[in-house]
Amino acid sequence: MRLIAENLGGERGGETVFSGIGFALEKGQALVVTGPNGVGKSTLLRVIAGLLPAAEGRVRIEGGPEAFPSVASACHYLGHQNAMKPALSVAENLRFWRDFSGADFLGVEEALETVGLDGIGHLPFGYLSTGQRRRAAIAKLLVSRRPLWLLDEPTAGLDKASEGRFGEVMTNHCRDGGIIIAATHLPLGIEGAKELRMTG
Repeated sequence: MRLIAENLGGERGGETVFSGIGFALEKGQALVVTGPNGVGKSTLLRVIAGLLPAAEGRVRIEGGPEAFPSVASACHYLGHQNAMKPALSVAENLRFWRDFSGADFLGVEEALETVGLDGIGHLPFGYLSTGQRRRAAIAKLLVSRRPLWLLDEPTAGLDKASEGRFGEVMTNHCRDGGIIIAATHLPLGIEGAKELRMTG
């Protein structure tokens, strides 16, 4: 499987934010997108995910499994918001996303254990601390299998131990043949990651 972006351009509020972005990623590879605030890192991820239209160019998948014929069908998108309902329990939120996305991967309890939240699945999501909420959102990546992870500041709110744990999760995803594109200001600990620096 390959993810290919050709001459991508993005707009925000009718103004060009970036243009001419191109890359190709094979299975098992990661791309870390860096640069100052406002240069379009988040917009780039949203364009790749299909949440925003590309102002120019295109992005596509080649050689992927039949279950994932398009980029949108192949990706998990983790944005700044955690996309979890505060009144539902952590486990209920994760079961919702597993059922919504299909393609089971880890069980809910195993996913929570992987991110260091074992034993709290019964708690309402709204009761959790900022770091716990982010880890629960990361567990969402693990309850349904998707080969492409698009991550926007994924370690925001995490302590050093949780950052290290998530670095291992991301490295394992790539070792299993997954692809990661992550926008970040901080080192993520993904072994062998490429870098795309956006300058505006």
